[in-house]
Amino acid sequence: MRSLPLAATALAAAAVLGPSLPAHASAPAIQITKVYYDSPGTDRRSNASLNGEYVTIYNSTARPIDMEGWVVKDKTGYTYEFSGVILGAKKKITVRSGQGRDGTSAVYWGRRAYVWNNDKDVAYVRNADGKLIDSCSYDSTRSDYKNC
Repeated sequence: MRSLPLAATALAAAAVLGPSLPAHASAPAIQITKVYYDSPGTDRRSNASLNGEYVTIYNSTARPIDMEGWVVKDKTGYTYEFSGVILGAKKKITVRSGQGRDGTSAVYWGRRAYVWNNDKDVAYVRNADGKLIDSCSYDSTRSDYKNC
């Protein structure tokens, strides 16, 4: 039996095994885990209804992250900027659209109008340098729709 040169052997193995799969990118340190875009009930711009729409962000790391200057935006450009928030390791924070008292698990955009479209939109989170960290799009008009 003849032996194949090393390059030919590798090529033959690749043909049998198929193409190699790309390495998956690691998940971002800060992740958008949910966009609740259509608050329950009739949209009358009450504060309770405004706070019924929100974005939840998760710190997937084992260390706290200073969110000072980070922003959450929608596709239109409505922008919430974090101030004085340190998101603990493996913790979530919810950004609610209406008014309220900021705490460790929720902050309030302070808007008197809705942010998130009821049919489709995109939520973005950017760090203080403006770098896109994560995004989540939704489209409730599609049957295969998934939220983040």
